[in-house]
Amino acid sequence: MGSSSTHRWKFFRAGGFDQVQLETPEDLLALRSLDQKLWAALACPVKNLELDQRMLAYIDGNNDGRIRAPEILDAVDWTLVRLADPHSLFRNDPLTLTSFSDQPEGHRLSLAAQRLLKVLGRDELQGLTTDDTDNLAALFPPAEANGDGLVPASLATDADLKVAIADIINCLGAEQDRSGEPAVSAAGINNFFAQAQQVHQWQQGAEQHGVLSLGPDDEQAIAAISALRDKIDDYFTRVEMVAFDPRAASIMNADEAELARLSGRNLADAREVADLPLASLQHGESLPLGSGINPAWRAAMEALREHVVKPVLGDVDAITRSQWQELTARSNAYFAWQASKPQVGILQCLSVERIVELVEQGIQARLLELVALDLEVAEAAGGLVDLDKLLRLQRGLVTLLRNFISFQDFYCRKDKAIFQAGRLYIDGRSCDLVVEVGDVEAHARVATNSESFLLYCACTRRGQPVRERESLNIVAAVTAGSESELLVGRNGLFYDRQGNDWDATVVKVVQNAISVREAFWSPYRRVSRLVSEQIQKLAASRDDALVNKTAARVGSGTDAAAEASTMSKTFDIAKFAGIFAAIGLAVGALGAAMAAIFSGLMSLQWWQWPLVVVGVLLAISGPSMLMAWFKLRRRNLGPILDANGWAVNTQARINIAFGTALTQLAHLPAGSARALRDPYAARRPLWPWLLVVLIVLGVLFYAVQADWFGAPPVVETVPAQ
Repeated sequence: MGSSSTHRWKFFRAGGFDQVQLETPEDLLALRSLDQKLWAALACPVKNLELDQRMLAYIDGNNDGRIRAPEILDAVDWTLVRLADPHSLFRNDPLTLTSFSDQPEGHRLSLAAQRLLKVLGRDELQGLTTDDTDNLAALFPPAEANGDGLVPASLATDADLKVAIADIINCLGAEQDRSGEPAVSAAGINNFFAQAQQVHQWQQGAEQHGVLSLGPDDEQAIAAISALRDKIDDYFTRVEMVAFDPRAASIMNADEAELARLSGRNLADAREVADLPLASLQHGESLPLGSGINPAWRAAMEALREHVVKPVLGDVDAITRSQWQELTARSNAYFAWQASKPQVGILQCLSVERIVELVEQGIQARLLELVALDLEVAEAAGGLVDLDKLLRLQRGLVTLLRNFISFQDFYCRKDKAIFQAGRLYIDGRSCDLVVEVGDVEAHARVATNSESFLLYCACTRRGQPVRERESLNIVAAVTAGSESELLVGRNGLFYDRQGNDWDATVVKVVQNAISVREAFWSPYRRVSRLVSEQIQKLAASRDDALVNKTAARVGSGTDAAAEASTMSKTFDIAKFAGIFAAIGLAVGALGAAMAAIFSGLMSLQWWQWPLVVVGVLLAISGPSMLMAWFKLRRRNLGPILDANGWAVNTQARINIAFGTALTQLAHLPAGSARALRDPYAARRPLWPWLLVVLIVLGVLFYAVQADWFGAPPVVETVPAQ
């Protein structure tokens, strides 16, 4: 999108790129002509921004949770056409009836403003702000139609409809009415009753499939048959096996070994005998319904006799296989009908009877009539919604533009940027570049490319929720101070933009350079840490060896003493002579190297010594400082925001000077009195310092004796003959 406008733009340079200044209504009018390659960002999420969330929802036209460049341009055009004086966007003054344009859109909003002023009991000369429309319930009472096509329970006057709306919300979830009440829409109503019709049609087929053919207690009958179907079939199959081969009689009955095993157990628990046959096979084709039944199934057999056998066969004491097949045939249709039960979500919340009742009462049509009644006032209510939208855009649109088209608020440091969540205090410093994040690990994978030292913290505020939350995650860029104490598990305090304090615990650290000064000391810290770790490992290994050796000696007793005596007698002199020779050789080589270094230093002039020291320091710290300098120049805000869903359109650098301003270190207040003596400080011995002084004096004495500070010797040359 190129620029063909004659508008004269103003740019400022910060973060390594040119950023447009938005200072006048003319800048906003010409915004569509500004090449989007010059925009700082092209998209951003609606969440985790320190802006009016309702305003952002208005701008997010497709409700996808993101704001893109075309939606920004549409919001600017929508606002400008409705304002008589666009300068009010930069002043945040209240809107009066004279603030609206003469266009039809502005006239419509003027009428809505007049109605609102009348509701609020104000004079028409007074102004309106977003505070007047914050409470939508005052503008749109729940018991009155508001034109959004949503029906809360309070809008219905019929008790049956109120209960039906509650049932639909319970099954499908609520949508929020303009009044703030939970409500249902036409789409939700139709979705619910599409499922309800399936359940109703299924229920209507109950009598056609013979569900009631087992008697008046059909549900109990089906339950009784279901509980015993497999067990009774098993009994009659065993009887047939005995008829097939008489030898199976002893095998098909309870095994003697199994009965012997059960005799030693507590048979009060019926589950111990549940796997045994239902009854003894000596009854043959007649299965007793009372005596002779496996105790684990006695209650189920009594239910079968009461609800199934008596209504169909009368009060009999036993049933044959053919009678059992007749009874199960009557229930097969029921089970087939049950298998065809529709798998719809509303059955998880409501019973079949309640769903059938809602369908037969014609609730769907009556609810859709309420939706149509609500939509009749859509135009009149829409004016109040547009007025609320304009009030919010008039207050926050320019702020959004200065954090989207440019990062003016971030780099000018007058106001915090909309993506800055607050300030983190930790380890004697405060960090201002703090961004709220969702998934820490997912964010870190992208934000690592920012070349910044990042601290991820889990923040909690137990018992004192803010915006209905008691926890959140943040990432803070540390751009000054030391990194030595910034470790996982370190605690700090986070203040959000509203001043609420949160407990913050470091859960992840992304290591990068903080400053060139830190890089200077980094090699020495690493060597010191390495030496300390190795010494600790050596000490631990020696301690373990000593403990193990002592334990072995104590355990072996006299054998260990005899072994030690034998080892002492067989001392290998040659072996230890080799060891001593190696040690002597190493000490000699080290002494020779030290002598060579000392001799080289002694051959230098006095003024060359500081240069040697500086050279040694640069040789050690120089590479680390150089790498840190390159990394600090590449420090970039973009990946931190991109990982949060932004589409940053440029390289938003955070150079060394600007980074220092984003993290403040602890300093004593001006004019403070300070006592330098610490009564609990560790007392250090003086002899190391005395030794250093003696060495320096000795070197100076040797230098004077060697005439290092005198004139250099004159070398006479003899002319060639």
